Amino acid sequence: MQKRKLGNSNLEVSAIGLGCMGLSFGYGPATEKEQAIKLIRTAYESGVTFFDTAEAYGPFLNEEVVGEALAPFRSEVAIATKFGFKGGVPAAGLDSTPENIRQYTDAALKRLKTDVIDLLYQHRVDPNVPIEEVAGTVKELIAAGKVKHFGMSEAGVESIRRAHAVQPVTALQSEYSLWWREPEKEILPTLEELEIGFVPFSPLGKGFLTGAINGATTFDSTDFRNIVPRFSEENRNANQELVDALGKIASEKGATRAQIAIAWLLAQKPWIVPIPGTTKLHRLQENLGAAAVELTPADLQEIEKALANIEVQGARYPQQMQQLVNR
Repeated sequence: MQKRKLGNSNLEVSAIGLGCMGLSFGYGPATEKEQAIKLIRTAYESGVTFFDTAEAYGPFLNEEVVGEALAPFRSEVAIATKFGFKGGVPAAGLDSTPENIRQYTDAALKRLKTDVIDLLYQHRVDPNVPIEEVAGTVKELIAAGKVKHFGMSEAGVESIRRAHAVQPVTALQSEYSLWWREPEKEILPTLEELEIGFVPFSPLGKGFLTGAINGATTFDSTDFRNIVPRFSEENRNANQELVDALGKIASEKGATRAQIAIAWLLAQKPWIVPIPGTTKLHRLQENLGAAAVELTPADLQEIEKALANIEVQGARYPQQMQQLVNR
């Protein structure tokens, strides 16, 4: 597995990381603990050195599983986690007060079985707490040796700039994929200017780009895709055109749709590190295989051409969640 540096920091990680959220949150019942640990350790054995979690995934359960899974080789991996919700529960609202950030960090260190967090993200920008205060609090935690790097998630350009002026932002984590390209307008140019790394989550469009989901697919009652407009039956049928186009390109390259989607992200910028998540070992190996898929300039041009006239249907978040991003 190749390595990449996030921005101009000294944080070097595997070119593809592992998003651990789905092991315990968001996509139906939590994966059985031993199974989750096995998947995380298999990722490490396959060359992954970058693992993403958050207090809100569970809450807390995900951090505990990640901490236990990575304990035997803690010094060889980078753990990224996130703060910012009251009691770790998104439905309870935002809380990026300095007091909460400090309390959260001390508790997270115990859950993660570590003495330092490699990358600490603010999960969502909190409009009630000046971003300078948030960045300043993380700066203090870095000075105290509890945190190595500061990150932001789903933040807008102005917030990124203001935070970066107080404490350099190592990475921004936001959604980015062949079916959500909004970051290309303002976010990517800003990150390039400020030399901040980019960590795209949902690089496979929450599973849709793999081709395993269609209009007839039913989700578990606890799967949050049930409330995502883009995953309504009507929109899934409408968006099938994108999956079909991706399938044609994948077959030409002798790869899978998932591998083309991830390889496309890797080809955009050398400081982009996608973090696909999965609960299945065979999907893990498939995703990591994307690192070996080389897309030539001609391939990238073909992808652009094939997708140019396809307009993805449906919002990526329900209205109440949409208000929490890009601010």
